Amino acid sequence: MKEKSLERGVDGFLILLLPIAFAIVIFFTTWPLLLGLAIFSIGYKVWQYYQWQQWSRQVNPIFLQVIQANQGRIAPLDLAIKANLSAATAKYYLDSKAAEFGAQRQEYKDLGTVYYFITSSTLGSMLDKSEPLKELEPAKEKAQNVQQIASQSVKQAESLPLETVSAFSPTPNAPESATSIQLPQPDDTAAATEQSISHNQNQPLPQTLIQSELAKRLNVYSSTVYKRRDDPDFPEWTRSRDPDGISWGFSAETKEFYRI
Repeated sequence: MKEKSLERGVDGFLILLLPIAFAIVIFFTTWPLLLGLAIFSIGYKVWQYYQWQQWSRQVNPIFLQVIQANQGRIAPLDLAIKANLSAATAKYYLDSKAAEFGAQRQEYKDLGTVYYFITSSTLGSMLDKSEPLKELEPAKEKAQNVQQIASQSVKQAESLPLETVSAFSPTPNAPESATSIQLPQPDDTAAATEQSISHNQNQPLPQTLIQSELAKRLNVYSSTVYKRRDDPDFPEWTRSRDPDGISWGFSAETKEFYRI
């Protein structure tokens, strides 16, 4: 009985040993081929990456042109038309660019995928339409206009002929009340400035304005317009500050201000 059990143990050990020995023999006989396959696969992947980089350099200018023209929006069909690519290649390229630049992808039912790349120009327009922006008051600009008008008045007085100036200059027998030329006072200059500003504002206005444009027209901060745009008395408030007495309303859909 013991001999039979021992023979069974030896037979089981041989059954396990034979596949292992066969695998070792195959490995030692075919290892050059396996090594060659590994080197070939690595070299093929490197070559594919190099070819992709060279091809991307040719497509990148077209991609940037489409992004700039569409304000950051692009679909695979846009790139396929511009660069003469297949749909799968265009989508694969845009997926790689979206991962590289952190773009957002929006899936539209029955319309496909649209990629949104955020640029400085699109970000600036988004902030102009929705976010409050701190802008400086145009007081400095008004002061510059006052200085320019005053300097122009002085130059005009200096450019007058000597006879004209002497006619206004005081004589020994003339009373002190008949004195020289009067330069425009600050109030007159400010009034002239306001008239010139209102003249510029009398030009045809668009039906809608963005937040920064309306704030400049009302002579307030852009953040002030942002805070008051949802108030019930916003049209009356804008009419009281508008130089032409125009009331303005806010559209939440378009993020723009329209004339009432």
